[in-house]
Amino acid sequence: MKLRILGCDGGIGRGLRTTSMLVDDDVLIDAGSGVGDLTLDEMANIRHIFLTHSHLDHVAFLPLLVDSIFERIEQPIVIHGLPATIQALREHVFNWAIWPDFAKLPVVNKPVMKYQEHPAGDICEVGGRRFESIPMNHIVPTVGYRVESAAGMSFAFTGDTTTNDTFWEAVNAYPRLDLLLLEVAFSNEYEDLSNSARHYCSKTVAADLAKLKLDPQIYLTHHKPEENSRILEELEQLVPDRVIKQLKNNKSFSL
Repeated sequence: MKLRILGCDGGIGRGLRTTSMLVDDDVLIDAGSGVGDLTLDEMANIRHIFLTHSHLDHVAFLPLLVDSIFERIEQPIVIHGLPATIQALREHVFNWAIWPDFAKLPVVNKPVMKYQEHPAGDICEVGGRRFESIPMNHIVPTVGYRVESAAGMSFAFTGDTTTNDTFWEAVNAYPRLDLLLLEVAFSNEYEDLSNSARHYCSKTVAADLAKLKLDPQIYLTHHKPEENSRILEELEQLVPDRVIKQLKNNKSFSL
């Protein structure tokens, strides 16, 4: 199983891309602005998109993706997500006012995309890979994902969250975790803001990392622009027993 990071930033600017990652060549997790770096051929290979939640930095390029490749699609792309996430897309994005409803286009009986609702905790198998959704603690209904390859290797992605127990209990329930992609939006200077927006800051993520019983590679994602160096410095002090690295756009992993 291959994992390619298309976007892992918490904002925009030259060289910055918001959250999206490509599993092998046919599955996206989230559809932020990183999707825009794919070629049309790469976009046309995508068959499934697993969304963590409905916020714009995680779904902004979904409408542009399906619009760009609708002529190439023989079977609809499946959009997976919580019922609340799917409802938000129906009401606020693919509603004809913001964007055409591609669940009905180019023709109703052969649309370019279709929705698949999943309750939190659901496990969906796609091509021998297991996508387990895990309820998180964010300002809107949100899940993280644990993804396991046919060979038994796995990675987990928190999505957007603040302090919680469910994610750590879910990943600790398995004997193995090879890679952890961990959202930390703010340094401790913005602790009050991070708590209000239900994002991790350095202090809160350090406390939650104490709950992790496994020893995966750990990479930080979703930091706000100019915050990454401060977050890393703080976590080096707060979590000296773990090696924590900053995730970069276009980085690839083999699992």
